[in-house]
Amino acid sequence: HNHPTEIEPFGGASTCLGGAIRDPLSGRSYVYQAMRVTGAGDIFQRVEDTLPGKLPQRIISRKAAAGYSSYGNQIGLATTHVREIYHDGYVAKRLEVGAVVGAVKAADVRREQPVPGDVVLMFGGRTGRDGVGGATGSSKEHTDKSLETCGSEVQKGNAPEERKLERLFRRPEATRLVKKSNDFGAGGVSVAIGELTDGLDIYLDRVPVKYSGLNTTELAISESQERMSVVVEARDEEEFCRYCREENIEVVHVADVTDTNRMRMYYKGERVVDLSRSFIDSAGAKHYARARVGAVERRDPFRREPAGEDIGQKMLENLGDRNVLSQRGLIEMFDASIGASTVLMPFGGRTQQTETQVSVQKLPVEGGTSTASIMAFGYNPDIASWSPYHGAAYAVVEAAAKVVAAGARYDRMRYSYQEYFERMTRCAESWGKPLAALLGALKMQVELGLPSIGGKDSMSGTFEQINVPPMLMAFGITTVDAGRVISPEFKRAGSRLYLVRHTPLKSCMPDTAQLKKNFTFVSDAIAAGRILSAWAVGFGGVAEGLAKMSFGNRIGAEVTADERTLFDWSYGSIVVECDGELDYPRAELLGRTVEDEALTIAGVRMPLDTLYRANTEKFARIYPDKGENHAPLMESRPERRTFVYEGEAVEHPVVYLPVFPGMNCDYDTARAFRNAGAEVTSSVLCNLRGDDILRSIREMKEHIAACHILALCGGFSAGDEPDGSAKFIVNVLNNELIREEVHRLLDRGGLILGICNGFQALVKSGLLPYGRLGMVTRESPTLFRNDINRHISQIVSTRVSSVNSPWLAGFELGEVHSIAVSHGEGKFVVGEELARELFAHGQVAFQYVDPEGRVTADAPWNPNGSYYAIEGLVSRDGRILGKMGHTERYGKDLFKNIAGNREQPLFRNAVNYFRKR
Repeated sequence: HNHPTEIEPFGGASTCLGGAIRDPLSGRSYVYQAMRVTGAGDIFQRVEDTLPGKLPQRIISRKAAAGYSSYGNQIGLATTHVREIYHDGYVAKRLEVGAVVGAVKAADVRREQPVPGDVVLMFGGRTGRDGVGGATGSSKEHTDKSLETCGSEVQKGNAPEERKLERLFRRPEATRLVKKSNDFGAGGVSVAIGELTDGLDIYLDRVPVKYSGLNTTELAISESQERMSVVVEARDEEEFCRYCREENIEVVHVADVTDTNRMRMYYKGERVVDLSRSFIDSAGAKHYARARVGAVERRDPFRREPAGEDIGQKMLENLGDRNVLSQRGLIEMFDASIGASTVLMPFGGRTQQTETQVSVQKLPVEGGTSTASIMAFGYNPDIASWSPYHGAAYAVVEAAAKVVAAGARYDRMRYSYQEYFERMTRCAESWGKPLAALLGALKMQVELGLPSIGGKDSMSGTFEQINVPPMLMAFGITTVDAGRVISPEFKRAGSRLYLVRHTPLKSCMPDTAQLKKNFTFVSDAIAAGRILSAWAVGFGGVAEGLAKMSFGNRIGAEVTADERTLFDWSYGSIVVECDGELDYPRAELLGRTVEDEALTIAGVRMPLDTLYRANTEKFARIYPDKGENHAPLMESRPERRTFVYEGEAVEHPVVYLPVFPGMNCDYDTARAFRNAGAEVTSSVLCNLRGDDILRSIREMKEHIAACHILALCGGFSAGDEPDGSAKFIVNVLNNELIREEVHRLLDRGGLILGICNGFQALVKSGLLPYGRLGMVTRESPTLFRNDINRHISQIVSTRVSSVNSPWLAGFELGEVHSIAVSHGEGKFVVGEELARELFAHGQVAFQYVDPEGRVTADAPWNPNGSYYAIEGLVSRDGRILGKMGHTERYGKDLFKNIAGNREQPLFRNAVNYFRKR
């Protein structure tokens, strides 16, 4: 989405992700993994130096990150690898790329040709004028007027609406009715429905609209987001529509399949379009272009010499390179843990300062699986600018090396490409660049034996005399056993460090025969447990890998390597930490790890703190990596109380999990309760019409009456608007029917849990800390936006500060857990007087602590600036627990690069309470 993001950064990047999700969704697959790679000019440039007709690079970068993360965080998509690449050519037009991975059970998918008599249903979001001309707009050359004239081409995203579509297609009883499906991308109705089959009668006046006044052309070509079309048999229409209504989705019968071999569109009975299928399939006139691949400059493209008089200065310069800098403040805007599938967090080690190079997620299979998908990208704009042929070849190699370094094997990888070039003209040299890139990638695929399964083009990266750097970015993916995945931080002192080196051929092309041997050797050594950590060499050379591998666990290294080995680009090479010696011809000994918190290279000692500051401080000026917290502190050690369920013992207590519009942690929370032995029921609160709300309220009352535990999960209820989070949930809880049933649940000994958005609802409804709805006063606590003023996704340490609840019965005071947090409004605010009461009555369940286990107000350990470091509360009777941390997101082989106790058995404690054992 380079074009819309350049024009309207937030909306463009937001719909980049929304559109990427739609594609696999049309195949009925659930998207559970995402990667974001972007390209920008100088984000450190002064705003007043911005080119006329352009937005400042800093503004584009920040707002695009906010847009993509806002959409991904709301829909509930784990985005575990985020990287922005910097090159002056991206001033021409921003690079905005999203890669997603989806999965579906084969048995839940039909792929059949429609036949006359079938019907086409359209469901999801309504149609507006947004996105009209977006597909053609993306191929335009930008001018100094583009900002003023292209805004209407940007679609308007609505992540909660697309979340509903995901829930619908997670229901096999719904997907098994679908013969064929399509998403509304480029071309809107005319393409999304027009592509479904040969003969169609489409009724434009049935298309739901956001507002009145759209003409027939706008109805036919609008690219408004979050809509789908499906073909079902006429007899299945009513059943499919019922499933849509149950998921709070608007659905209409918008077209019929005919035997005419014509696409006809009608508006209020009048035929406005009538095209033969043979004409549509002709794709218009054929186009031809002449391409000439030019020679490359004679120089060593991999040579790098950072500025500095000695090795110490060169190390600092290298770590401060714009493409080597740590991007923590950017990366942690994106929810990396949702889905309870994240094998590696973006940053790992005891300090969480070693960044990962891959995205690894376990497949979202009910009941669990050890199989994960692992994805990496490859691209260097400087090598590609020197030679698009070599640049594409090394993009393939780089992605493979990253995957191998994390523990997977290269030989079953599949590739998808994103190409991005200057505007194509009649100049043969301009066409020669994408041709050369495609040839370079193809050569690597053939020699490595690896196929590509897709790709996307965007050939319009020109602004006046500026062009984007030529690009064929490679995304490589394969599967791996999550138990075999390793992370890049050094694991212990005394290990040997090797460079498994790749040496290019004289042509500067990769030596694929050598690479295949190297990759196989590394994979075998990882599987045998001999390699403890690994880093695929990238922008910052071997030196970057050594430093970043040291940061995570504060383990230093003594290295004897020359400057060329340290700083040159040696794509395909891998730095490895080994348990013992490596007997392999291309494994060069670099040195060993040491307990000293420093890198010592050629006798020059460089403290890790100094190196880390060089790698972080500059970028943090644009993207702060922690807030300025000034919260008061308090703590206590209340005496343990015992809790006994007075009702009849239950082996599998019933948990009711209502799904409000905007919630996205429903699957994770339900899975956690089921794994603990509970039975989970659920219902969606529907609000399309007034009678939907009344029906939903009645259903919710019945479910609460029949449950033992009411669970409010995380998400973005009603988009966290207006004026703060969870107000929609609070209004429902305060409905007279619901309020009475909630109080009955508590009076009979039932339990209530609220996590993140659910915690916000408990606090703002009065259930916490008072134990009853409607008790909110001016002195009541609240949850406010984080001190850093953005969304935060990371792992924090929380200490058990009370055991006075059935939820906490299995814990010990002072016990510390490593818990995922992901929120924009998690700052707990409370007055001193009420805080003293909460501590005195043992109502403070969990508090944020630093690495030494001390209660803290300081970021990043207290990520949001919560007063008194409060992360979780219980009601005075102990039956209600609310917390910001996502306990439900941990599982076997998840968060493997995170230290500490990652399992917090709240759900098991609650189930055991009803079993009374």
